[in-house]
Amino acid sequence: MTNIDRIIQQEPNPFDAETFWSGNFWQEDQNPEFVVESIHQEAIKAIGQTLDLISQDHRTRTLMLEGETGSGKTYLLGRLKSLLNRKAFFVYIEPFTASDYIWRHILRYTVDSLLKVPAGEQDSQLILWLKGLWGFKQRGLLDWLRGERLMVIKNLRAIYSAGIYNANEFFGVLYDLTNPKLKDLACEWLRGDDLDEDRLKSLHVQHSIDTEDAAQKILANFGRIAAESKPIVLCFDQIDNIARLSDGTIDLQSLFSVNSVIHNQKLKNFLVIISIITDTWRQNAHRIQPTDKDRIDATIVLKKINLYEAETLWKSRLNRIYRQANPRPVSSIYPLSRDVLEIKFPGGKTRPRNTLMLGRKLFQDYKVSLVENGHAVSRQNSEAEAETLEPLEILQAELIVDDSRSWTEITLDSLADEADAQGDKNGSNLATTAAFKLVWLRKFKQTVDRISRIRQYSSPELITMLAEAIAAIQPVEIKPRFLSSSRTYASYSMSYQLPGKSTQFGVVWSEDLNLVKFCNLMKVCQEAIAENLCQKFYLIRSESVGNPSNQGYQLHQKLFSQPQHIHIIPDLNSVHYLVTYHGLVNDAIAGELVIGDTTPNLAELESLIRESNILADCQLLQDLGMISVIPVAADPDNLLNVQEFILNRLMTQQCIARQRLIEESRSQFSPASESQVQSIIDRLCQENEKISILDPNAKIEEQLIYFAK
Repeated sequence: MTNIDRIIQQEPNPFDAETFWSGNFWQEDQNPEFVVESIHQEAIKAIGQTLDLISQDHRTRTLMLEGETGSGKTYLLGRLKSLLNRKAFFVYIEPFTASDYIWRHILRYTVDSLLKVPAGEQDSQLILWLKGLWGFKQRGLLDWLRGERLMVIKNLRAIYSAGIYNANEFFGVLYDLTNPKLKDLACEWLRGDDLDEDRLKSLHVQHSIDTEDAAQKILANFGRIAAESKPIVLCFDQIDNIARLSDGTIDLQSLFSVNSVIHNQKLKNFLVIISIITDTWRQNAHRIQPTDKDRIDATIVLKKINLYEAETLWKSRLNRIYRQANPRPVSSIYPLSRDVLEIKFPGGKTRPRNTLMLGRKLFQDYKVSLVENGHAVSRQNSEAEAETLEPLEILQAELIVDDSRSWTEITLDSLADEADAQGDKNGSNLATTAAFKLVWLRKFKQTVDRISRIRQYSSPELITMLAEAIAAIQPVEIKPRFLSSSRTYASYSMSYQLPGKSTQFGVVWSEDLNLVKFCNLMKVCQEAIAENLCQKFYLIRSESVGNPSNQGYQLHQKLFSQPQHIHIIPDLNSVHYLVTYHGLVNDAIAGELVIGDTTPNLAELESLIRESNILADCQLLQDLGMISVIPVAADPDNLLNVQEFILNRLMTQQCIARQRLIEESRSQFSPASESQVQSIIDRLCQENEKISILDPNAKIEEQLIYFAK
C-alpha cells in the first residue's frame, strides 16, 4: 500500500506549465486524459454543425472564435481537429510575418498541414484529399499510377474544366504526388518553394509559385476542386503576432481581405476560423472595412467555465496520482478542495488557465507543507499510518497544519489575487527561470524532431525570427525591410544599430534555390550598400550561390571580397533555436505562455531569455557578434546539461522521488547512464546545502530529494 501523501511527494506537480498545451495542433498532441468534454461543448457543437452544412452545400463559411486570454481558444482548435478530422482536413496557419507575403504564407502552411497524417490513417491529408477527388475515384490509384502523365492531365482538365489556374502544371504536379521519386519535390512546388531550373524541369513546370497572385490562384485551385472531397478547415490562430503596420498596430485588415477574396471568388468547401482575443478585436475592429466584417458568418464567444467544470479539470490532472494511491482518498481531487474554488471564484465562473494555475499553486503548497511539517516519512511509516486511518480520517489529518487553521485557509491567505493577476511576473526569480528552462527544453526538443531543413521556413519568416532573437539578447533598434526599394526582397531583410554605435548593420536572409532570383537579390543588395544604407552587410544563406559562370556568383564574390561584408552559412541547429523562441514569442504575445506561476508578456520573456542565457549556444547569433563565445570543456555525455536539468527540476518541484528524477534525466539526455546521474545527484547533495535526501537510509527507489527555497 502507498499512502497518497507519499505519492504527492514523489511525483512532479501535475499542473506544471511544461504540460500546458499551446500552438500548432499538428506540432503538439493533446493528452486525452486532460480533456473535459463539457468545456466549450456549445462552441464545438456550433462549429461541427457549420462543418456539416459545408459538407452538404459546399459553400465556404467563416467563423470568428473570440475569447479572453486563458479561455482555451488554441486548445479548442486542437480539440476540433481531434474530434472532426474524419469529417474535414485541418490546416493550422501560424501568424504571417509580412503582409505582402500573406497568400504565399497561407499556401505554405496549407500544404504543410495537408502533408500531416491524421490519427488512425496511413496516408497524409493530401493523399486522402487526392483519393477523394472524383477523377481519382473514377480511375482508382493503380489506374492513376499506370496512366500516361499527359493522359491523366487531359482527363482531369475535362473533369474540372472551369477556372483552374495553370491547369496543365497544377494537375501534373498532383499526378507527381503519387510518384515516390517526385513526391517531395511536388510538395515543395505546391508550398511555394522557389526551385531551381533542374527541379522545375523534373516536374515539367516552368515557374515556381513565387508571387502573391500565383499563390492565391493555386489556393483557389484547391477550393475549386475541393467540393468533390471533404471540407478544408483553415485555422488562423495567435494573430496578435502577425505583421504590423507603420503605426505599430497589427495588420488585421490584410487577413480579413484574404477572407473576403476567398468568399468573393466563391471558393468551395472551406471553413475559415479566425481565433482572436476579445481585447484585440475591441481594439482593432474599427480598422476593418465593413464589407470585410460582413464576410464573418458567425462569431462564437468562448464563455467562462463553471466550478463543476473547473473541478473536473483538476480531477483530470490528479487522476494519475489518485489511481496510484492505496487506500484511495474519499475525494478524487485530493489534496485540493472544491471549497477553494467557491471562495476564490465567488461568481461561480472562471477560465481554464486560471483554474490550472490555481491548482498548481495549491498542489505545490500542500506538497511542501508535507515536508516542512514532518510528513516526509518512509514507505514503511506511510503504510503503517494508512492501516490505522480510514480514508476520510487521512484526508482530515493531512489538511491540518496547526491547531487552529487548516492548510486550505493558510493557502488561500497566501494566494492573494494570483490567478486573476496571472501570477507573480518577477522574471528574476530563480524558480521562474528554472521553470522557463524546462519549458524551453520541451519546446526545443519538439522543434528538433520536426524541423529537418532550413527551407521548411520562408525567408520572411526566418528574418523575422532572427530579429526577435536579436531583440531578446540586447536592446537594439531593429528596422524591418532594409531593402525597402524592392517589392520582392524587402521582407527578406532588416537592419539594426547597436546602442551607442553609429554603424548600421544590414542583414538579408535568402534560401531561394533559383539562381536567377539570387542574382537579382545580389544586385539589390549592392545598390543598397552603394546608397550607404548600411556600413556592414550580412548575407545569411545555406543554399548554393552558383558557380563562376553565374552572374549572381560573380556579384557575390565581388561584394564579399570587402572585409566589412560577410556571408554567413547558417546551421540547422541555429534555426532550431530561432524557431523555438519564435513559438514562445507567439505564445507570449497571445497571452498563452505560462512559466511556473507566471504568464510573462513579451518584455518579460525577453528578460527570461537574458537571465537564462538560453541562446548562448546559437551559432548564428555568435557569428553575428551578438553573443560572446566562451570556450567550454568537452562534455560528450551532456553531463553539465544533466546537472542543470536536475537543479531546475528540483527548484520547480522542491520534493521529488530520486528514482523519478533519474528516469526523467535519462529520458531527456539519453547518453547519460544511470550511474552517472546517480553520481550527479550525490554530488549536488554534498555541495549544495539546499538539496537533501529526506530518507537516506531507505532504498534508492524509495528516497525523496528535497530542495529548500
